[in-house]
Amino acid sequence: MHKALDVITIGEAMAMFVASETGDLADVGQFIKRAAGAELNVATGLARLGFQVSWVSRVGDDSFGRFILNTLRNENISTAGVTIDTRYRTGFQLKSKTEDGTDPIVEYFRKGSAASYLSTEDFHAGLFSEARHLHLSGVAAALSASSYGLLEHAAQNMKSHGKTISFDPNLRPVLWSSEAEMIDKLNRLAFQADWVLPGLKEGMILTGEQTAEGIADFYLQRGVQAVVIKTGADGAWFKSTNGEQGNVAPVAVEHVVDTVGAGDGFAVGVISALLEGKTLPDAVRRGNAIGARAIQVPGDSEGLPTRAELGAL
Repeated sequence: MHKALDVITIGEAMAMFVASETGDLADVGQFIKRAAGAELNVATGLARLGFQVSWVSRVGDDSFGRFILNTLRNENISTAGVTIDTRYRTGFQLKSKTEDGTDPIVEYFRKGSAASYLSTEDFHAGLFSEARHLHLSGVAAALSASSYGLLEHAAQNMKSHGKTISFDPNLRPVLWSSEAEMIDKLNRLAFQADWVLPGLKEGMILTGEQTAEGIADFYLQRGVQAVVIKTGADGAWFKSTNGEQGNVAPVAVEHVVDTVGAGDGFAVGVISALLEGKTLPDAVRRGNAIGARAIQVPGDSEGLPTRAELGAL
């Protein structure tokens, strides 16, 4: 779709073992191996839609790391920004299988992972200068102080060069030392962004506001250009500095299979549409459509559509 690099993102990917049967993870005997990571999911979705995408991270010099690299290549995502770290291992996770629409249980084995050692040393100026858009999430921000420093540096650099930035808070409270630190640091990143994409509850925590419009105004007053708030069963609510605002109804889903990755699919829809020059309401509609598709299949990224499949939504 585009010859130049469209999007660059930063994050951690883990090998994910998904239970092949329901029940307690302790009782499951067989698992299916997949790749997982919020930023990787967004990179995958954008690449399937034809965008040129690069993903920046660290993986261990191990079988999980090679698996992640192979996954990137299979999805046509550039590995130019990935460092193979010989000191630390690639993280992994176990994920339960659900069939009733409830959130699956996920157990993480990521402490001390290679990706947690991301730092400003992983900022390759030449690579970032090629991209026209940077996507960040609160997951990579929470990995470590050095990882947060990389995100902050990348955001400041891209903003200074007139590039657009999107930010999904993707709160992971357990990874922060306190809620106050999480709020302060994630908002500092959000204020650098052009497009902020929180969930309603996330927005309440980060801003102290109790309504979608209050959350949106909090960020718009601090330099953000557009805020799109995921409101669950009500769809999504948006507001921008140019006066656009309103609610976009959700896409009806008869059977929810796996809720993990829905927010990443939503981000893929909004970001891809805005990069194509579509209106904010159209971008939110695409976000709702892809998010709804994502929750109807097992796995974090299996529901992310190709360009042809997007046309059929």
